[in-house]
Amino acid sequence: MGIRQMRPRLRRLADAAYERLLRAELSETPSHVAVIQDGNRRYADKQGGDAADGHRAGAQTTEQLLDWCDELGVREVTLYAFSTENFERPAEERERLFDLIAEKLREFANADRIHDAGVRIRAIGDRDRLPERVRAAIDYAERRTDGYDQLFLNIALAYGGRAELLGAARDIAREVAAAERDPTEVDVEAVEAALPEGPTRDVDLIVRTGGDERTSNFLPWQANGNEAAVYFCTPYWPEFRKIDFLRGIRTYQHREQSWRRTRARRALALVSALGSDADVPRARTVLRRFRDALPSGERETAEEVEQPAD
Repeated sequence: MGIRQMRPRLRRLADAAYERLLRAELSETPSHVAVIQDGNRRYADKQGGDAADGHRAGAQTTEQLLDWCDELGVREVTLYAFSTENFERPAEERERLFDLIAEKLREFANADRIHDAGVRIRAIGDRDRLPERVRAAIDYAERRTDGYDQLFLNIALAYGGRAELLGAARDIAREVAAAERDPTEVDVEAVEAALPEGPTRDVDLIVRTGGDERTSNFLPWQANGNEAAVYFCTPYWPEFRKIDFLRGIRTYQHREQSWRRTRARRALALVSALGSDADVPRARTVLRRFRDALPSGERETAEEVEQPAD
């Protein structure tokens, strides 16, 4: 066997070894991963095909992603399948993409592995803007998987985060103008109640493929408010591999560790400075919760100040 023939096998062996290394490094898994599946058309161009070929190849990666999430214990996945900006694409491309979305929704809803894994399929976005065949496929998939709660799969269709926030703001403004709501009562809970039904939990990690480093109006309330970790990578979506996904989770883990370390340091500084002040009990609670995130030297200091003086 020549070197050229051996390269694919060597690549598989190297990928498998790297995957094991990444798995060994990971101790935490995000509950909710949101994915911007970018690069289908550019992948098709590179392969000499048309846009529909790229979208179909990307759908295969989506199926693999669900397997990885089930394996790793991710509880919710949101896929940016069709944005409000995508309506500006050529009509022929839109129609073929709508055909594929409708086909895959029904295929997923009928797949044994979806039911075995307890996956609940839901659509988020302005479905009234979608063709009837896509709306019918959404209804079918949601009915077939209603009641499952092991993994939530949200398909963002005709979705735009800015429009979603604007609609919520307008609804609240109308209530205030009609004296149905006190403006001083407009808080986080009020805004969340005004938003259309969306994901069941905040976003922990956003993954974007294709090389662009922007989140494209995707889940701004659920992601930015939670300070979600973001992982940008260069592979086009059809080229996205399990090791790329594990790298994204590693980014989330580093982000979580940094956040905990920052919280612990702030609490330690407060306890050290204020001693028996009224704010200290809460700071002590935070310090106990995140103490293990500190380096060893700071952890020893935390242990010394953690208990209140007699």
